[in-house]
This record gives sequence, structure tokens and C-alpha cells, in this order.
Amino acid sequence: MVKAYKIGEQPLTLSVVAEIIASNTPLALSQEAKKKIKDCRKFLDKKIAKSDQPIYGINTGFGSLCNYKVSKDELKKLQRNLVLSHACGTGDEVPQEVVKIMLLLKAQSLSYGHSGVQLKTVERLIDMFNNEVLPLVYQQGSLGASGDLAPLAHLSLSLLGEGEVYFEGKKKKSKSVLKQLNWSPIQLQSKEGLALLNGTQFMGAYGVLSLIKAQKLSYLADMIGSISLEAFDGRSECFDVLLHQVRPHKGQLKSAANIREFLKGSKIQKGEKEHVQDPYSFRCMPQVHGASKDVINHVKSIFTTEINSVTDNPTIFIEEDKVISGGNFHGQPLAMAMDYLAIALSELGSISERRTYQLISGLRGLPEFLVANPGLNSGMMIPQYTAASIASQNKQLCTPASVDSIVSSNGQEDHVSMGANAATKLYRVVENTERILAIELLNATQALAFRNAKSSDFIEGILDIYRDEVDFLDTDRLLHNDIEKSIGFLQGLSIDSELL
Repeated sequence: MVKAYKIGEQPLTLSVVAEIIASNTPLALSQEAKKKIKDCRKFLDKKIAKSDQPIYGINTGFGSLCNYKVSKDELKKLQRNLVLSHACGTGDEVPQEVVKIMLLLKAQSLSYGHSGVQLKTVERLIDMFNNEVLPLVYQQGSLGASGDLAPLAHLSLSLLGEGEVYFEGKKKKSKSVLKQLNWSPIQLQSKEGLALLNGTQFMGAYGVLSLIKAQKLSYLADMIGSISLEAFDGRSECFDVLLHQVRPHKGQLKSAANIREFLKGSKIQKGEKEHVQDPYSFRCMPQVHGASKDVINHVKSIFTTEINSVTDNPTIFIEEDKVISGGNFHGQPLAMAMDYLAIALSELGSISERRTYQLISGLRGLPEFLVANPGLNSGMMIPQYTAASIASQNKQLCTPASVDSIVSSNGQEDHVSMGANAATKLYRVVENTERILAIELLNATQALAFRNAKSSDFIEGILDIYRDEVDFLDTDRLLHNDIEKSIGFLQGLSIDSELL
């Protein structure tokens, strides 16, 4: 039996999230987290009981309705109404993998004892995670400020027995799943609906998953670029450690070191070269790939802070006897970081597509379009079209979301981050970049077969396992299948986290 990850025992990291999701690790609350949650709820109940002063979101309306006082006997209804009224998502469904991370991040954020929720509310979120009860959430509806209100409302509906969930591989009514599991609907107390809906867990989940995948894609770009270099009969002195030590950007040093390791022992590199230099898409891989690595690491630091933060509003401080209304739900740090990460990943795809173009161009002894009988066969002509199309779409998706803002809630929420839009388009850039790299791998392995010398043991080993999935192209065939198999091959590769 897999040991549960105890929320509250240590800070959450991206590698821990990746491991939890990959191994289906169950969650549990630490004893310290349970105490913090219960103490905060007790404090809030006492404060409400002895005071008639308006406290935003606890005994008032929401947004621009903050000046409307709500009587004590209607506080529970206020929170239920909040969840129902804010579940206004639309568009495509959020991938279930993202929804599962949303549950984890929401439980983590509520575990610090600054949100005023009931212990059983957080425990229900954890039960949903552990039992794969995944609410139906939609991609569109969040402005990325005041929290991810619409998507988090959909995440929270199932706590009340409302909305729909995926369970046992099927879409079902939440009410029926709760009955099947013998769970009673949660009766929300004062402030709880706001604690559930305020927060950055929609943006956070998309960003975390995108970062996990980005780290792998960054490594794969170095690996696939090295195969392309060999296939193009490229030179390797441009990866010499001396060159990169005099311009020691960390990402550049890492990419150069990766490529040197991939090429170690290559007989192709020992052969005499007719050309003095290679095109930038080969020669400048450390500089371009490395810059993307540095962005990934920068964005990783921002998200590591975020997923260990309290992002609902108002925020409760027991020792100081304060309930402070502020703006920790604002997604600007995440929005700007995700826009930046999208650019970094788009560049990995852009330079990859250029290497593919070089490989099919009939240069350096390679046949045009990498097929033995061009003319009769189109060979690898059109996969490059596909890569170019996707690379172009990535550039369009890199228009920043974080520079936009639309006034909402009658002017009360007058500057928003649009971080949710940054999140969903980043996720598309991640998927697109993976496809572009898969097409480069398809071309690089095809081109390398026309060389008469062996590559390194590492690259030859990659070729061996890749050829179990995708055959060499002798004559034209349905290449859509080869592209899909190549994407699946990259997705199936397991890479030691220490290499990323």
C-alpha cells in the first residue's frame, strides 16, 4: 500500500506533486494541519457570535455587494448561494489530471489555518482526491482575480451534492456519487464558500502541470537536437565547456553539458567534416535551449511559492485577532510567469522546426525529404509543414494575457490578471511543443539512417527503442500514424528527475 502524503508536514514542491500524480499517492492531513484548521474555525465562530460588525464575505455580500449586511441566520445560505451563483464556467472541460491537482492545491492552501473552513470540508476535498471523484470543471470563466471564481465554484459544487463529477470512468451526478460512497453533502458554514472560491488553484494547477511537462520537454529538446546534429553531420566543438564557461548562464551550461553527454563516443563526430560551421539551429542549441531552461527555473520558483501560500480572502490571523480583507487571490504573479513560460516553450518548438527543415532540404549528403526515391515519394515533406503550422500557432498563443484587464463587479474589481487565460493557452503551447519535437525526432531518426557511421551509444540506444515503435520510411505511407506514435514515444519516456 502506498504511504499517504501528509499535507502540512513539509512544503509542497513540483517534484512532490509530480510523484503524487504519477504514483496515485493518497493524501492525508497532518495532525498539525488539523489543529490549525480547527482552531481557526473556532476563532471565527466566536468572533461572529460576539460582534455585529460587517466582515467582508463572512456576513456581507460579495464583490461590489460588499456593503450589504447579511443576518446571522442566513450566513449558511449566503455561502451556498455563492457557490451556486458563481458556477458559470463554459467551454471545454478541464483535463481530469488538472482537476486532480486543483483538489490537491486547494486542500494545501486551506490547511494553514488562515481560511476559517471546517475540518470536514478539507477532509472531503482529500477524500475526493483519494477516491478519484473529479468534479466537472470548465476552462472558461475566470478573470484570474478574486481568485478563479467560476472554475473553483464548479470544483466545489460536488461538496454540496450539486453538479457533475467523473467517477469510475464515467460522468455522473455528484448527488448519486455521494450516495454511492455514503457521503453526506457538506453544509457550508460562514466564510467557507468564499474560502473555496477565492484562490489561484485553477491557474496554479495548469501552471504546475505545464512546468512538470516543460522540464521534460527541455531535456528532450537537447536530446532530439543532438540526434538531429548527428543526422546533419554537424560539428561538436561549439558545445565545448570552455566556450560556455566564459558566458556562464546556468541554462546554457546545462544544455551544453547535456549535448556533450549525448554525443560522447560518437563515431560520426570523429569523422572529417567538410563544413566549417553549422546553422544556428544546431550551433546555438545551448544558448537557445538554455535560455528556456532559465525561464523554466524562474517560473518554477514563483509557482513553488504560490502552491505553499494562502490565497483566499479575507485572511484570518488568530494570534493577532485580525480578519484582514486583501488581495492574495490576485493572479498577476502567475499570469506574468505563465506568459513568460509560454514564450520559452514556443522557442524550443521554433528552433526544433528549423532543424527539421534543414534535415529535409537535401543538404550534406542527405536525400531531399529523407526518402530514397524523391519525386515518386514525398517522404518527410509534409511533416515539416505540420511542424511549421504548429510553431506558428505557438507564436500566436504567446500574445500575453497578463497585459489585459476588463473591469468587473461594477468597478469594484477594476484590474484583473487574466491568469486563467494565460494558463489554458500555456497548456496548449506545451502540447504543441511536444508535437513539434516528436516530428523532429521522426525526421532525425530517418536522416541518421542514411549515415554510414555509428552515433554514440546513448543515441544508438534511443534509436533502437524508437524503431520498436516507428519503422524506417522506405516508401510513402500514412505519416499521421508515425507522428502520433512519436508523440506517444516521448510521453512514455521516463527521465530521472535529477537529469531535468
